[in-house]
Amino acid sequence: MTSGEFEGWSTLDKRTLAVTALMMTGAAVGAAIPTTAAIVSGGGRFWVALVWVVAGGVVLIGGGVLVELFYWKGVRYRVTPDRLETAFTLVFRSRKSLQRERIRNVDLTANPLHRLFGVAVVTIGTGSHESGGQGRIKLNPVSRAEAERLRADLLRRAEIAEADENAPLAELDRSWIRYAPMSFLTPTLGLAAGGGLMQVSEWAGLQKGLIDWVIGLFRGIPLVVAILILLAIAMVVGLIGALGLWIEMWWNFRLDREPGGTLRVRRGLFTTRSISIEERRMRGIDLVEPLGNRISGAARVDAIATGMRQSDDKDKTDYHTLLPAAPVVTANRVVASVLREPVSPTEAVRLTGHPRAARGRLLRWWVGSVVVLLAIFALLGFLLTDVLLVIGAALGVVLLPASVLLALDAYRNLGHGITGRYLVGRHGTVRRSTFALEREGVIGWTLKQSIFQRRKGLLTVVATTAAGAGAYSVYDAGEAQGLLFAEESVPELLTPFLERA
Repeated sequence: MTSGEFEGWSTLDKRTLAVTALMMTGAAVGAAIPTTAAIVSGGGRFWVALVWVVAGGVVLIGGGVLVELFYWKGVRYRVTPDRLETAFTLVFRSRKSLQRERIRNVDLTANPLHRLFGVAVVTIGTGSHESGGQGRIKLNPVSRAEAERLRADLLRRAEIAEADENAPLAELDRSWIRYAPMSFLTPTLGLAAGGGLMQVSEWAGLQKGLIDWVIGLFRGIPLVVAILILLAIAMVVGLIGALGLWIEMWWNFRLDREPGGTLRVRRGLFTTRSISIEERRMRGIDLVEPLGNRISGAARVDAIATGMRQSDDKDKTDYHTLLPAAPVVTANRVVASVLREPVSPTEAVRLTGHPRAARGRLLRWWVGSVVVLLAIFALLGFLLTDVLLVIGAALGVVLLPASVLLALDAYRNLGHGITGRYLVGRHGTVRRSTFALEREGVIGWTLKQSIFQRRKGLLTVVATTAAGAGAYSVYDAGEAQGLLFAEESVPELLTPFLERA
């Protein structure tokens, strides 16, 4: 580094050292408990275990702070009229820059420790298709005030401070929490908690004792009943977990339209998030209704927009969500407001149903899947234990009629239509999706037809776009109606390739 080379550049906030020290302390304490238990249960003395965990904790905390100090000393950043630049200048050198005109999102995240010290992580991205993080810069962390200044500056929203704080498009209604357990996340969390308990007990050398205790607890109870009781316990744990996760993610939720044309979502109890989407990048919305939410009359709203964070982000779904599961009436109102339409396209459209051949195809798929599952249980039952035969029979009684109902529901949900400047498609039963995509946002059409669809005169029409998931499908439409839909939606794209009878 030459003298004055980085004059005028900024550094990250020094409070990151204290944040790292506390994070490492928490990790050290968390690791010390099972480590101590393992040493003591293995015959070691308590003071020996204490010496080991204290020494390990000092190394962990000291090492973490040292690495963070190295990072903090090396990172510099600056904002010029044309670019955002970062540089690492310690031992080795690297530089990275983003053109300001390509910046699409500036997101702020602050976990409880960040909030305690008044700092935030700023993630600046240019779009969704860069690999290896090349299109994204993360400043971890800067002060809260600096984070807000960067967001306003990089999104060119000087008037952001004048936002009308009294007129949000949507804000949290605490009654929405009733939709949190109506998700497949509930049993998943319950089973994950059971798996986590087994893993921790293994680390502590207590797994055998835990299994013996559970076996003793259910001694004298039929195996099937014991399994049902364990599943019920897992569901209760999953229910508590789903409620806790919902509260952490969506507490203080608020959706605003800021002067200058930016939609801003703010949410989070412990870890706060601020996600910005430029309205000129919006190409439509996706009204998502998982089965549990649909039964209880709720729907979630996801944005279809260009330049959103996607493939290489761990929590990509969250960045698209404009509204958590809420009453359908509320969801449609928010959709209309976000798209600046008098009525939501998903509500205004008259969907055209699909041919009956699609119903038979869905019935064969759903029932066939269950038959394959039952055949596996039967095979394993004959080879291993009769218990699997009993479980398979019980599943058959439940799943076969359920698969028929789901197939019929999936058929009823198939549909497509055009309303105003949007094309609309609907499909799915376990997760029903109704997308409204701007016709001008369609950059191509893909027509797919498997051998089974060809025999029944069906095809899948896929609208390709630069926004959202990149492709939105209308499944199992009739050949004629699918082609007509694509032609009417965006005539100039498909018409030259059609051969008329």
